[in-house]
Amino acid sequence: MTRAAGSLAVHLVTDDRLPFDRLLDVVDAAVGAGVDVVQLRAKSVSARELLRQAVVMADVVDRRCLLLVNDRVDVAVAARDAGARVDGVHLGQGDLPPETARRLLGAHAIIGWTANSPEHAAAASALPSGVVDYLGVGVIRPTSTKPDHPPALGIDGFAAFATSTTAPCVAIGGVRVSDVAPLREAGAAGIAVVSEICAAADPAAASHALRTAADARTLGAEAVAR
Repeated sequence: MTRAAGSLAVHLVTDDRLPFDRLLDVVDAAVGAGVDVVQLRAKSVSARELLRQAVVMADVVDRRCLLLVNDRVDVAVAARDAGARVDGVHLGQGDLPPETARRLLGAHAIIGWTANSPEHAAAASALPSGVVDYLGVGVIRPTSTKPDHPPALGIDGFAAFATSTTAPCVAIGGVRVSDVAPLREAGAAGIAVVSEICAAADPAAASHALRTAADARTLGAEAVAR
């Protein structure tokens, strides 16, 4: 599980409550400010519309960071077939199995998997090496962008989960810039946000703040290691 380990620090998960044209502006600003991953999430649109969005989003991202499609392996495959640079998928527990996604998308794709319970951690640990690159663990605190979310883990709950698996864990769900340092201290390979960037008056500044916090934690850890 090492393909994405160096590029997981800051994820932007897109908010489909925004008009798509506005969302493109937000993504462009965030990528320019240093996010590592953009995850296209649009649960209420058709497969054809999501494919259109993925192709357009790939042009905006323009290989400056990783681009993942949420849930829909078929759309990721179709976008690649259309010539778009899509790096992989983030899957929920109810989506196609990660093993199937790996076979369809290939050895170099990035595959994330949502996890929030001991059973999920055990299932991830049972997978063959290299199937899943990271686990998206949360929610950290209640969030309006996922109204059906499981009980919030908090920082301590995230830490307990992260110690139960060898997979890199990315914290998601109500994460704020002030959470980056404690989450990294708790073992987070990265953090994923929606509203912290998408609802910001200045998405570039919000992304830069997250990037700076993530980099400060990484540099601090390296200094301690030396």
